[in-house]
Amino acid sequence: MKLYNTLSMKKEEFIPIVPGKVGMYACGPTVYNYIHVGNARPIIMFDALRRYFEYRGLEVTFVQNFTDVDDKIINRANEEGISPEAVAEKYIGEYTTDADGLGVRPATVHPKATESIGDIIEFIEILVSRGFAYERNGDVYFRTERFVGYGKLSRQPLDELRAGARVEASDVKENPMDFALWKAAKEGEPFWESPWGRGRPGWHIECSAMSRRYLGETIDIHCGGQDLTFPHHENEIAQSEAASGKPFVNHWLHNGFISIDNKKMSKSLGNFFTVREAAEHYGYPALRMFMLMSHYRSPLNYSGEILEQAAAALERLDTTKKNLEFYMANGDDREATAEEMEFARQLDKYRDRFIEVMDDDFNTADAVAVIFDMAREINARVSPQENPPRPLAGACRKIFMELSDVLGIPFSGEENLDAEIQAKIDARTAARAAKNWAEADRIRDELTAMGIVLEDTPQGVKWSKK
Repeated sequence: MKLYNTLSMKKEEFIPIVPGKVGMYACGPTVYNYIHVGNARPIIMFDALRRYFEYRGLEVTFVQNFTDVDDKIINRANEEGISPEAVAEKYIGEYTTDADGLGVRPATVHPKATESIGDIIEFIEILVSRGFAYERNGDVYFRTERFVGYGKLSRQPLDELRAGARVEASDVKENPMDFALWKAAKEGEPFWESPWGRGRPGWHIECSAMSRRYLGETIDIHCGGQDLTFPHHENEIAQSEAASGKPFVNHWLHNGFISIDNKKMSKSLGNFFTVREAAEHYGYPALRMFMLMSHYRSPLNYSGEILEQAAAALERLDTTKKNLEFYMANGDDREATAEEMEFARQLDKYRDRFIEVMDDDFNTADAVAVIFDMAREINARVSPQENPPRPLAGACRKIFMELSDVLGIPFSGEENLDAEIQAKIDARTAARAAKNWAEADRIRDELTAMGIVLEDTPQGVKWSKK
């Protein structure tokens, strides 16, 4: 498998540090608000990458943190009149609701910054002892000029970064680009005791400390949104490699931006939709499908029309799944012919194609296209006209679901009709058996008006919702 490495700006063969195992770290949300659609992209895409690794037989340790102490959380606590801890717990819960809706599995570990203070303090002490950090009035800063490779991820020299960056003016910093590892506590803020006095950690050091604790000093994959490349990931590299003297990450993966009207979706610009808002209009499954249908590094433009297209695409795959399950239950009881089972075996070509495109920089867009190609071939063969036997439907469903599950394609669950609608379908079936066509047509029209579509097949009546 080859993955594009942001650090080298090229595709590189992915070789895990420990054969058969993968350590992945993903920057999680700062929990002060609902996640927006832009936040959802890395959450969905790197969940799919984890699933693919596991499909290929690798054991994955996936770590995604929660930043639960931050200026934004403190500000939200003041606005709502509750504690910062209560704000964080509230929005961790809301995140979990959205992640579940999006079909995102929980990480192996979801560490919180506030539960990692000891690790963070220990990490900063190492940097201070090695001359990479210094204390001023209870704050501790990282010496960017001391770290020779600073800027290598964003591929800009330190002097260019200094000229173009928005940095706080400070009389205490040795260099304007030096960043905070520890912040002295202000009145009314949460704090922890430390060798430098009461305070709390800076944002960047949290991820370095948590990834080291759960994945070691060098990790296989670090992933996140493109907007985190600088300064967050750049600073993670600097402090982690300064502390260990070893490479921090072997493969850096960054997903592209989501835009609205060609402007990056972000909370700071105010041009964002929360996942909760989008799901109310289009459903969580449409959002996941929207993300999977594009390569993770490509830019995406968000619109209602595109989400409706994603929902329609998902419905086509959902129909294939339901058709196969219908014929597994209602198909011909005969044994499948040699020709029919050869057709099912020939579907293995789609597995080969699926693996080929996924191994080429995790191309979910082409992988989805492979599944659609397979669905079209299955639909032509497993149909009322072909009178398919149950074993054929079962064999087709097996590979169809195998590949769909790798991406976490969010099929609808089993639906049960209410008693009134089921009674109408039964009455129509009885009318057809009695050759009372007028009554059968009348009932069909009633059901159509109620949003129930019927299809008469040799195997029985099939229903679906509009």
